[in-house]
This record gives sequence, structure tokens and C-alpha cells, in this order.
Amino acid sequence: MPDLCLTVDLEPDCPPYLSGWTGVELGMPEVLDLFARNDVLATVFATGESAERYPDLIRRIVDAGHELGCHGHSHRSFSELGPDEAERDITRSAELLRGFAPVTSFRAPYLDFPERYVPLLEAHGFTIDASRGRYKPAHWFRKQAVSPVRRIPASTTSSVLRTPPALRDLLFRLMRPPVVLFVHPWEFVDQSGAPIPWDCRFGTGSPALASLSSTIAFFARRGHRFVRMTDLPVAD
Repeated sequence: MPDLCLTVDLEPDCPPYLSGWTGVELGMPEVLDLFARNDVLATVFATGESAERYPDLIRRIVDAGHELGCHGHSHRSFSELGPDEAERDITRSAELLRGFAPVTSFRAPYLDFPERYVPLLEAHGFTIDASRGRYKPAHWFRKQAVSPVRRIPASTTSSVLRTPPALRDLLFRLMRPPVVLFVHPWEFVDQSGAPIPWDCRFGTGSPALASLSSTIAFFARRGHRFVRMTDLPVAD
């Protein structure tokens, strides 16, 4: 049975273009309800700031059996951080999140994590790095650091889930396992009038929730097993 990881990046609304938290407040509860109705366990990569602002939501995520992962502290790009800043960001966010649950999976904001910082993950007890995307040129052309930390890339960008099903499902069929998909809570709030790029705002709100629901149904019909990142078997 092939594995599928559904992941959520719990962060402010569409950074760096917006700065609100309507996605966390309004979108994330709907996503958690959808997961519960479908018996789906997911991995939620939360920023340290989201845990500071919404501790009850973090507890709800953990109590539902989802894996809690780290998404940095303030959603600043690690490419913009010097070594000391990167160390402080990882230290602070890890300490905050580990107050709620064991946290061993990491995903950098914007899926942008310089290879020189990978040793920081090992030093801070992370065993999985989900900071790459198979759809990004850097995944194929940037030399990967040698590390015991498992590198598990996302299969596609989040907006693909909101494309017309005929195209989306064709792309899904072409993905090799393990399939790793991600969404953001702000996608489940209507962003059609927001000053953000088109690919970020189309199909947001209730259509995005319907798209996520039909995505779950598509993979369920094909016999996929919905697992958390830490449940993925280690490749031989």
C-alpha cells in the first residue's frame, strides 16, 4: 500500500505579502474537521509564533494524533539569516513546540533551507528535513549535504491541489512515492481580492476545502495509506 503524507504549514497569512492570522483562526479548524471526518493523520509544521499565539490550537492538533513539526519561528527565510540568527531561530522554535509534543520533523519557510544549515537540524534533535520540493530546480541542481537527517521532499506546490481535477489528478498519477503534499491554512479563507500573486489567491476559500476533500478521496480510492512524516519507512 503506497504512503501519502498530507502536511500543513501553520503560518501567518500568505507571507511575505500579508501579515494577518485569519487562516490559522478560520481555515485551520475546518482543515482539522476534514481530517477527522476522513480518519486522516497529518503532519503540521507550525511556526514558533503560531504556537505562542494559538496554544489551544496546537494542543488540538496534538490531541487529534497529528504529528507536530517545526516551521521555524517567524517565517523568515533562512537564506536571509546569518549562522547565529539561524541557530537562534531553530533553538527558539524547537523549544516552544517541544513544550506541546516531541518534534523531530522540520520544514523551512518557503521550502528554502541552505545546505550549510543542515548540521543545525541534527544538533537540535531533528531526524527529518522536509525543506525541499521536487518541483523546484534547487532540488535537482543543488548538491545535498551528507547528513543522517532524512531529506523528504514535497511532491508539488500547494496551488496544484486547487487546479481543475482533470489536470490535478493527472499530475497526481505521475507522482512517485512517497507522495508528500502540503497546504496552508490561509488557502481556506477567500483570498480572491487580496494583494497577493494569482497562484496564491485562485480557488481559495470554500473551493480550496472542497479541493482538499476530493484530493483525499482520490488517493483513498487508489489505496494510499495516510501517514505522518515520522511514520514513513526508511528506504532501503
